[in-house]
Amino acid sequence: MRHAFLTLLVLVVLSTATAHADTVVVTADRMVDVLAGRAVAKPQITITDGRIVAVGTQGAPIPAGARHLDLPGITLLPGLIDMHVHLTGDPHYSGYRGLEFTDGFWTVVGVANAKRTLEAGFTTVRNVGSADYADVALKQGIEQGFVPGPRIVPATYAIGATGGHCDATEFPPSISVPSPAVANGPEEIRATVRKLRKYGAEVIKFCGTGGVLSKTDTVGGQQYSLAEMTALVDEAHQLGLKVAVHAHGTSGIKDAIRAGADTIEHASLADEEAFQLAKQHGTYFSMDIYNDDYILAEGAKNGLFQESLDKEKQIGRRQRETFKAATAAGVRMIFGTDGGVYPNGDNAKQFATMVAWGMTPIQAIRAATVTAAEALGRSSDVGAIAAGRYGDLIGVSGDPLSDVVRLQSVEFVMKGGAVVKALPAAR
Repeated sequence: MRHAFLTLLVLVVLSTATAHADTVVVTADRMVDVLAGRAVAKPQITITDGRIVAVGTQGAPIPAGARHLDLPGITLLPGLIDMHVHLTGDPHYSGYRGLEFTDGFWTVVGVANAKRTLEAGFTTVRNVGSADYADVALKQGIEQGFVPGPRIVPATYAIGATGGHCDATEFPPSISVPSPAVANGPEEIRATVRKLRKYGAEVIKFCGTGGVLSKTDTVGGQQYSLAEMTALVDEAHQLGLKVAVHAHGTSGIKDAIRAGADTIEHASLADEEAFQLAKQHGTYFSMDIYNDDYILAEGAKNGLFQESLDKEKQIGRRQRETFKAATAAGVRMIFGTDGGVYPNGDNAKQFATMVAWGMTPIQAIRAATVTAAEALGRSSDVGAIAAGRYGDLIGVSGDPLSDVVRLQSVEFVMKGGAVVKALPAAR
């Protein structure tokens, strides 16, 4: 008797859960199947409780009680992924201009940038460097429904050597600047990885070479030894975290790959040996080849250091040439823009630059969807319109497979089955 009662109770619970499941069916003119690399006509996508449960063709039965959202004239794509952003950054306050504001100001900037980024069609981002654990705060605020924004994979602080790209080098010795992620030597580096993980890091970012926006270093000079890089990567991987390394210079890129880093950020001066190493180790390149245009056009008026402008002039064109060579060599490429160095929300402008420098449109789109999801280790959740993944969809007019500039004008955004940006009423 008791067994029969429990069985009945389970059936009632399951029936109630099914009755209250939120189901939406989305139809459109076309869909880009990034897994197959082709367009599909008249798609019908069923999403229940935020996850895709079926992908088919219009005319298939629609579940009872489901909402139907039809998007005429629209091509659907998976929500886009930017693997290299700084949501709490704003290039209009470059150089010393950022010192005019209190520390918490940048979290407020991040709230605005998160909304812009999501409405631009980027439903997932990897935030690879933020002071005061502000990217974790943003992630928590978004997940609790206080502010709109993409899914965030936070790195918290970027780890770096004393005097390196991830240290504050623009002040005299009399000014002490908090440096919670400056670490030297394998043991200190390991301890810093553990600390950042403790406070919310889901990926570890470190600076393996100099950079453009730091004031005093050379852009390509290596700043961590192979032993230090290996200790960092081993510790992060032991904790289940992937590792992104800022690296412009050739030797630093190659040592980071040898150390087991998962993604190389910038990769400006990678050579043929670096390409082969990346292919052997399964390392991804994340190359921000659009922002050179913005930095050189707007950097001076934004207050950027002259040293940084000079370094950008030295490195920008060479990075694009490296991107073209790496693509031709078959290196696995992911979409990373360095949002925050240019205005967040303009992320999609990079697609056209990627195509101009050697990619096909579908390669560029895959870099921001299925390949990015692979690099995150989250292929079961994001990166494609497929059963089991989140109901993250974007819609554009026309055919982005023939004109990637279409991705700069996203008309529809859905995140987890909820509409974030609807089609204009006139449609």
